[in-house]
Amino acid sequence: MKILVTGGTGYIGSHTCVELLQKGYEVVVFDNLYNSKIDVVDKIEKITGKKITFYKADMLDKESMRPVFAEHTFDAVIHFAGLKAVGESVEKPLLYYKNNIAGTLNLCEMMNEYGCKKIIFSSSATVYGSPETVPITEDFPLSTTNPYGSTKLMLEGILSDLCVPDKEWSVVLLRYFNPIGAHESGLLGESPNGIPNNLMPYIMQVAVGKLPELGVFGNDYDTPDGTGVRDYIHVVDLAKGHVNAVEKATSANGVNIYNLGTGNGYSVLDIVKAFEAANGVTIPYSIKPRRAGDIATCYANPKKAKDELGWEAKYDLQRMCEDSWRFAKMNQ
Repeated sequence: MKILVTGGTGYIGSHTCVELLQKGYEVVVFDNLYNSKIDVVDKIEKITGKKITFYKADMLDKESMRPVFAEHTFDAVIHFAGLKAVGESVEKPLLYYKNNIAGTLNLCEMMNEYGCKKIIFSSSATVYGSPETVPITEDFPLSTTNPYGSTKLMLEGILSDLCVPDKEWSVVLLRYFNPIGAHESGLLGESPNGIPNNLMPYIMQVAVGKLPELGVFGNDYDTPDGTGVRDYIHVVDLAKGHVNAVEKATSANGVNIYNLGTGNGYSVLDIVKAFEAANGVTIPYSIKPRRAGDIATCYANPKKAKDELGWEAKYDLQRMCEDSWRFAKMNQ
């Protein structure tokens, strides 16, 4: 089977390409390299010993995607490509709506034109807004607290609507919690361009001396230590969930929705302490004002994914911290 991975040189996309290749799938990637680097393709091939086909394309330029579809017949698309920083989305909402919404519409039009109607969509736990209770199940009320989350929720609705008039469409919506960690080889991990928006790459830059301290955004939330609580999941576990989702998408039509998380909530300071304990490194930090769009607590009930996809997270927090640090040291 041949799978198209949009945004396949990004953090989650690259790890998913590895898992797909190791399961025997053919993989084609397109990415505009806005927040990733082309050498990721070589790293994927080095880890797996298998080739992938790469195209530089941008979803906002619909015709740049045409050669990808004209030259291949895909069994399914895994759609990662998009802007993903909560804080930036609050500052630049039009950028997020244009890129994430318009780009995905172009992708779906291209898929429809070439008869590929199976898509696994990279959604987010942000579609649950600020939940009244935890853990979160897939039938919780949906709302958003920032434009990034709003684009994910809108796209969930758009993709679901495709299945109403055309029963050939199969849509799997994967609501991620908070991926951290890196591939055990140390070759792949989260390496954003510029100052990181996510916690673990921020910790990494402090640990290797690129930044003087970690900024902890808010210590007055209604949580055990006042810092935000999230469900941190190893990126390799998350990637494996996409392989299971491909199997679901190619065997069942309609819309299927799954949380991908561990079911455990850890605060920002829990992560800092776990990283220090796992790696013997001190992470200085200072408390900053809350970030716009952030919420207090968010963690998953992942039972549905276990029951229907046969998937569950395997790696613990210590492993997430060890793998992150190995990647950071190898890629300073």
